[in-house]
Amino acid sequence: MFNGAFGTLGRHWKQLLGTAAAAYGAATLVVVAAVAVAYSAVKDEVDAVLSATGESPPSWDEGGPLLIALICVCLIAMLAMVLATVVVQTSIPVVVQDAVLGRPTTIGAVWRRTAPRVPAVLGSVLLTGLVAVVPVGLVFLGFISMMVALAPEDDTPAAGWLALLGFLGAMATAPPAIWLWVRFSLAPAVAVFESQGPIQAMRRSSGLVRGEWWRVFGISVLAYVAASTLGAMVQYFAQFLGMLPTLMVSPSSYGPDPDLTDILAGLGAAMAIWTVGGLISQIITTTFPCLLTSLLYVDERLRKENLGPVLAEAAGLRQPQSAGPQQPQPPTAPHDPGVSEARP
Repeated sequence: MFNGAFGTLGRHWKQLLGTAAAAYGAATLVVVAAVAVAYSAVKDEVDAVLSATGESPPSWDEGGPLLIALICVCLIAMLAMVLATVVVQTSIPVVVQDAVLGRPTTIGAVWRRTAPRVPAVLGSVLLTGLVAVVPVGLVFLGFISMMVALAPEDDTPAAGWLALLGFLGAMATAPPAIWLWVRFSLAPAVAVFESQGPIQAMRRSSGLVRGEWWRVFGISVLAYVAASTLGAMVQYFAQFLGMLPTLMVSPSSYGPDPDLTDILAGLGAAMAIWTVGGLISQIITTTFPCLLTSLLYVDERLRKENLGPVLAEAAGLRQPQSAGPQQPQPPTAPHDPGVSEARP
């Protein structure tokens, strides 16, 4: 499976990485625009908060708009990145669909076939993500309760018990959440290959994974670990490069009363390097696991549904005919939704 993933990436890297770069690049531009608009709206409040001292802390009239602007920027950034990730998860099965047939494709063709399936993939991703809500919520509850219990002014054991219950509840609900996540992990690929809706794609994924849970789990975990490790290495290297411009700038160059705009301008090169590094890391950590998941979908259908002859027919291959009297040809294979777009 890993050889197949690397081979597909080597032959179709322009379509896979190009589409991911365009999606995450657009999301990054949206976030930058949101930050610029938010800063222009609360510039006076930012200056007031930065100039505040211990004797005169900022009031709510000064800090409130800044907090609201920060929350709005965070929400916009989260929505933009989620949508970009869904676009990438939709485009990769489109590329794999042509790759398994040996057909060339272009980035434009990938975009045209990706757009109609984005809503279905988005629905399957959101529904699959619901299985992690309970354990993640319990971990968050336990962490907050632990912080409260460790506060010096806290003299009640209730927060400590609540933290313990939160962590124990997370440990109890994590195994079934992982089990469900693996059962539904092929849903995005099903939504693209078979043009299914979110619920139908999740049911189809559950059927394909049945009996192969440990195999799908092991390959998926290895894919995420490998991609996360490489992405972290890229991000650490970008952080190291981003530190160089800041080390070359002397604090005295800002003057006795530096402004936030001057500081951000001085750190512009470092921020640009860190942004590019984070973008490359995100592309790696999203593209490779999704590529391997799409190949897992094809592999499971080859194992369970004898998809090979249907793929051969869709690719235009024919079995060699032996010499002698011609035998009547069998009926044409039934229409298969997984290769519907690949038929001549």
